[in-house]
Amino acid sequence: MTTNEEDLDRLRQTLSLRRAELEAELGRLTEPPSEGANVSFGKRVGEGTTEAVERLSTTATARSIAGSIDDIDRALAKIESGTYGLCSTCGNAIGEARLEALPASSLCIDCAASRSSDRAAPGS
Repeated sequence: MTTNEEDLDRLRQTLSLRRAELEAELGRLTEPPSEGANVSFGKRVGEGTTEAVERLSTTATARSIAGSIDDIDRALAKIESGTYGLCSTCGNAIGEARLEALPASSLCIDCAASRSSDRAAPGS
């Protein structure tokens, strides 16, 4: 992928802004429960059970956000090293349409599809 310095600066800014937004959201999600919150898994559905289920959902969301932050950090590092736009697995160029849709992508479409099918295969 041929990208000029102005495009890279704009991309750095976009990725850095998105990273800051995700960090703020992650901070909000990982705040400890408010004092007096009752988080438990009892036999009866009540406020504590509802809060516990919400906490599980929040934990999954926080993991996803942390993964997105890692992807952005990887993309920023690739910009600095001059390898942005190259697949981390095979080294081929990542398509411009893919990078436009997913600027933090580190895999070409073929490697991403392969990784996705490996995860979906039984026993992997």
